[in-house]
Amino acid sequence: MGQHTIEKIGGTSMSRFGEVMSNVIIGSRKGAALYNRVFVVSAYSGITNDLLEDKKTGEPGVYGHILRDSKEWGAALEKVRSRMLEYNRSFENLGLDGTAADKFVNERLDGIRECLKYIMYLRSAGHSRPSDYLPSTREFLAAVGEAHSAFNSALILKANGVNARFMDLSGWMSTDILTLDQAILNAFADVQYDTEMPIVTGYVKFDQGIMKHYDRGYSEITFSKIAVLTHAREGIIHKEFHLSTGDPKLIGVDKVQIIGNTNFDIADQLSDMDMEAIHSKAAKDMELRNIPIRIKNAFDPEHPGTLISRDYVSPVPRAEMICGRSDLIALEVHDPEMVSEIGYDYRLTQHLAKFGISYIAKNTNANTITHYIPQKVKNLDGCREEIAHHFPHAEVSTAPVAIVSVIGTNMKIPGFLARAAQALFKANINVLALDQVMRQVNIQFIVSRDDFKNAQVALHREFVEKN
Repeated sequence: MGQHTIEKIGGTSMSRFGEVMSNVIIGSRKGAALYNRVFVVSAYSGITNDLLEDKKTGEPGVYGHILRDSKEWGAALEKVRSRMLEYNRSFENLGLDGTAADKFVNERLDGIRECLKYIMYLRSAGHSRPSDYLPSTREFLAAVGEAHSAFNSALILKANGVNARFMDLSGWMSTDILTLDQAILNAFADVQYDTEMPIVTGYVKFDQGIMKHYDRGYSEITFSKIAVLTHAREGIIHKEFHLSTGDPKLIGVDKVQIIGNTNFDIADQLSDMDMEAIHSKAAKDMELRNIPIRIKNAFDPEHPGTLISRDYVSPVPRAEMICGRSDLIALEVHDPEMVSEIGYDYRLTQHLAKFGISYIAKNTNANTITHYIPQKVKNLDGCREEIAHHFPHAEVSTAPVAIVSVIGTNMKIPGFLARAAQALFKANINVLALDQVMRQVNIQFIVSRDDFKNAQVALHREFVEKN
């Protein structure tokens, strides 16, 4: 095990780099205390949306226009250039060499423009299928966002007395075909952790394509892989908020509490609730190597944050977090022929698998099976029609719902269900369904979307604020 940490900074925090430098990277550290730390950085806020597509609205960025064969891709690329140069101007007061920063942006984007012109020419000639060039296009467009922020960060830190090293793993203009492990190991082969500070792109170019496998969660995969391959002692993720007992926007900043310790099992539960403390696939490698992950608030540097470890279990039964998601569809199959029929559930889930649909929770009884599926999944209507066709006596229906989950490493609280039901009853909330496994690390309540907020408030009051 090494002495160094691998630390990740997200895009929103990167956009406030002056504060991040003061709070996280430098702070009160001097000399040797600055080192034995590697920083994996995301693109500045909004840049990846402009390069690819808006993550929330789906509005096309450069890639979105290429995908649609739209001539607007050139204007979209110039929008990216303009925003990148604006970011450069905003950091000059921190010591950024604006001339060098602008040159880096212009050279990269000019190169990308030429690549895209050639790709669109081949497309118009009719001799190249979209599947031949779209994946690689998405890859190199995504990569430039992290390259920009990492390059700038290294320049700024050098200007402020830190021996920072820009580590560009994006593979721009490189013909090397490496695996993910090889790309990282090659880059880190000569790193002197105790005397230099690597600033690493969240994007890594490798033979199978990081976007293809992880899409926009790739920077946390990079973070995890570097931690595992370099034998880091700890991984640290700097976010814009603390990991707390509930959403402060819903429940109130004065009512939530910061979670001090939890485990990787709970991180998995949070991932299902679309509240990723860390990408679930990234967490697995670190869990297996017993490398703990610390979640810290980049703007509250003195607080130790939340430590996610492999073996932590609360010494006393308690709820650690109340969370949920309101974007679920209940897919219900009611079939009188289901009773005692071996393999019915298996045949049903085969249709979900065929359409690439995963589910968050599931309820069953003698003649009904309900899967709770994220609303954003594609092909749900097609899947529903196919299920109805293959199960001719079944009633197949869908309904919009929300899920609220109470989560903890030790939830063996006597009378828990009675207390939860009473709290929801007092808030005039009807429970549509509930789900709990014997391991008792969470219990999930299916409620109307109209009750989503109030259910969290009621359960947080009962299990956190009263204790």
